Amino acid sequence: MDDPYDAAPPSKRTLPPPSFGALMRITWQHVRAELLEAIHAAGFPEFQDAHFAVFSYPLPDGVRPSELARRKNISRQAVNYLLGQLESLGYVERRAEGDADRRLVHLTPRGWAIADAIHARLTYLQTEWSREVGPDRFAVFLDVLKELSGKAGTDPRRE
Repeated sequence: MDDPYDAAPPSKRTLPPPSFGALMRITWQHVRAELLEAIHAAGFPEFQDAHFAVFSYPLPDGVRPSELARRKNISRQAVNYLLGQLESLGYVERRAEGDADRRLVHLTPRGWAIADAIHARLTYLQTEWSREVGPDRFAVFLDVLKELSGKAGTDPRRE
């Protein structure tokens, strides 16, 4: 079977509509932009898009850096680099618990303020999107997301 993309010159090719993956990415980019705007408006202009790797569900409070790397599916070196940035900004701290030699990551009051800004904007977006598409459709959307996240090996209630 001929490939329809090879038949026409590049400037004349018609692309198919975006796949579900592209639609999810576009939507997620919109959400991240909203979250970044909310964080900056809350008084944290130095927070960067890359910091979402640490400030995503579940929040890293009382977790080892190596466990955080595993949860976020990024290298330990990348996590430690990000944690160094976030520590210097006063958002997280690494400290030993009791007599243990292991240091755990904890959010500082500034880090919790960022988490609050994220939560508030997500709550706002959820309300707005539910209003835009209707509460019944939005409830189905959430149910589908929960089901698919469970199949991906991530139970949103346990992570």
